[in-house]
Amino acid sequence: MTIWVTVFFVAPILIIFAYSFMTRGLYGGVEPRFSLEAYRALINPLFARVTATTLGISLMATIVTIGLALPVAYYMARSGKAWLILLVIVPFWTNFLIRIYAWIAILGNNGFLNSLLIGLGVTEDYVQFLYNRGAVITVLVYTYLPYAILPLYSTIERFDFTLLEAARDLGATHAQSLTRVLLPGVRSGLFTAVLFTFIPTYGAYAVPQLIGGQDSYMLGNIIARELTVTRNWPLSSAISVMITVITTLGLVVYLGLNRRRQGARA
Repeated sequence: MTIWVTVFFVAPILIIFAYSFMTRGLYGGVEPRFSLEAYRALINPLFARVTATTLGISLMATIVTIGLALPVAYYMARSGKAWLILLVIVPFWTNFLIRIYAWIAILGNNGFLNSLLIGLGVTEDYVQFLYNRGAVITVLVYTYLPYAILPLYSTIERFDFTLLEAARDLGATHAQSLTRVLLPGVRSGLFTAVLFTFIPTYGAYAVPQLIGGQDSYMLGNIIARELTVTRNWPLSSAISVMITVITTLGLVVYLGLNRRRQGARA
């Protein structure tokens, strides 16, 4: 296990970290000379705007995903219908890019949704559903919804539902029993669902590249452009390091607050 983690996790991060402090090669790649030029390039209003856009899209996609995953996971756990898990994992059977192009066929100007709206007389001309921030968030939610449902279902299934009945017997409403008893009881699954959703959406590339427009340009797109077009490996590595640091700091802060909260209760 240690060898696997070192080879496939630690080593790539160390390579990217080292590249970010090297000099850009004349024809791409890097030259082994120490330089802070890549990090100086990050002090740019463009990167600040793209970072803010990426953070906003990731947060919105995570909030919507968790909001949809919670009731679905709750219903699956209470119903006892194990076959519902199959419906959740069915999208994994299809290639990721094929699913993205399926959404293009649905949301496109001549796609299913516009044809339906025009056919029903709701609108006379097509509605621009694609190539905007809303389309990116929609497809990101669809893509990572199973990753949020599965850990929530696993946690809620082990929850003692008699606690909800006891809370209602003591005068709590249905909503209060869910927010004050259920949610704290499934905090670990909720944290895992947020983690599995926010981190991949923060580094998303394919969805904003194929579905998004100018208002949904994300850090993953800049990394790909710097690697394949301008061939500025140190800059793309520096952006990757920045993403890793931001997500790691968020994780550390959460774990610290959670540990402090548990210590206060003890």
